[in-house]
Amino acid sequence: MARILNNLKPQAVWSIFEDVCAVPRPSKHEEKIREFILNFAKQNNIESYVDKAGNVILRKPATPGKENLKGVVMQSHMDMVPQKNNDTVHDFLTDPIVPRIVGEWVHATGTTLGSDNGIGMCASMAVLASKDLEHGPLECLITFDEETGMTGAFELEGGVLKADILLNLDSEDHGEIFIGCAGGENTIAKIKYTEEAPDKNSAAFKINIKGLKGGHSGLDINLGRGNSNKIMNRILWSASKEFGLRVSKVSGGNLRNAIPREAESVVTVANDKRDAFAKFVKDFEAIVKKELATTDPGLTISIESTTLPEKVMDTASQKKFVNAVYACPNGVWEMSADMIGLVETSNNVAIVKVENGIAQVETLQRSSVESQKEDVAHAITSAFDLAGAEIERTGSYPGWKPNVNSDILKVMKSVYKNMYGAEPKLQAVHAGLECGLLGSVYPNWDMISFGPTIRSPHSPDEKVNIKSVEDFWNYLVETLKNIPKK
Repeated sequence: MARILNNLKPQAVWSIFEDVCAVPRPSKHEEKIREFILNFAKQNNIESYVDKAGNVILRKPATPGKENLKGVVMQSHMDMVPQKNNDTVHDFLTDPIVPRIVGEWVHATGTTLGSDNGIGMCASMAVLASKDLEHGPLECLITFDEETGMTGAFELEGGVLKADILLNLDSEDHGEIFIGCAGGENTIAKIKYTEEAPDKNSAAFKINIKGLKGGHSGLDINLGRGNSNKIMNRILWSASKEFGLRVSKVSGGNLRNAIPREAESVVTVANDKRDAFAKFVKDFEAIVKKELATTDPGLTISIESTTLPEKVMDTASQKKFVNAVYACPNGVWEMSADMIGLVETSNNVAIVKVENGIAQVETLQRSSVESQKEDVAHAITSAFDLAGAEIERTGSYPGWKPNVNSDILKVMKSVYKNMYGAEPKLQAVHAGLECGLLGSVYPNWDMISFGPTIRSPHSPDEKVNIKSVEDFWNYLVETLKNIPKK
């Protein structure tokens, strides 16, 4: 097959990347790419091994005269997200990714490209294979299964890596330096209730909330968008008091890391209150549409008659449920004092299900400060504990608190300004990065995340900017020359 990327710079990176494109590497199927990395290391006389978890670790000694520099570990992940267009025939377990050049960008052909995080991985491999670059002691950590669980980072053991500085090569905007990220945890509450037959002199209604924008529960949590579960609960709480409403079913949200866009409920009220209740819902729609006119102008709340359900929630449990959901915090909990505009701590009331004797509420807490993540989780636990719920906390992973006084940050700001005549943009992300997990295992590490410009990762529209790869490479190489002394 003809080489597509032969004329791109830096060829040291693009050549390896094109080889990597021929190796299947979807998340949880990293056997072939792991073998490729080990063979590459052997061909280039690079020390390499696979740790107990399945991460690949490579090492290269300092170039002469640089032995007194602090050790650096370049970190990336080997897996990619396997997504393709509906009309594309592609088996991610056997077929190669086919790159193509379109203007200033490299794309794939009907599939994800894997530049996330293939470019970062290949850049670190190119550094280790080089014969003429200046650097101190180097290690390379290539984790597995980052995209579906950060499994490699979760299972990394302490004491294996010797470096003082971590350069994570998994960011997606050249010119931006990431210095922090949020950790996360799920808190799940279950309230068991007694199912009762509804009053035969009741009217049943189906209520639907639609048209909200939703979004990423970390990156978009500060945009003030509506949460369909919280909006639905306002209806249930108020109508329980005013109309004696009884809840039969509730369903809202389907992903823990997405702001819920839609919710549906089936409820009953006494026949003589049906018209007043229907008017209440439509009046409430006008109120919330006004509240969210800027952030969610497409919101609709509909109400329609439906068949009387066989069962409703007992009144005591219903009161506990709607009170607990109302009391449960949602949205931004705390803003960062270190970085203006950064959400430090938040909660997303992600999924609500009421059916068959169980009312379940799933929430996701995020914070770059571990104690703050605990604080919001405790607030949620307190609300549902008062309701007598069973509470489970799962999937905890740590955040990475920004350190604006970091030594490696000072170096990289200086190097960037010397190279480009401008200051890099400092960023932290209210979402998970491997840095949070890795820093919990190696708390002494001074960490930075940076990378080339990638657009639409995790989709068949993924593309990486060619010039940004060259700039990213040059920035990495120059940074390695200027690492502080031990």
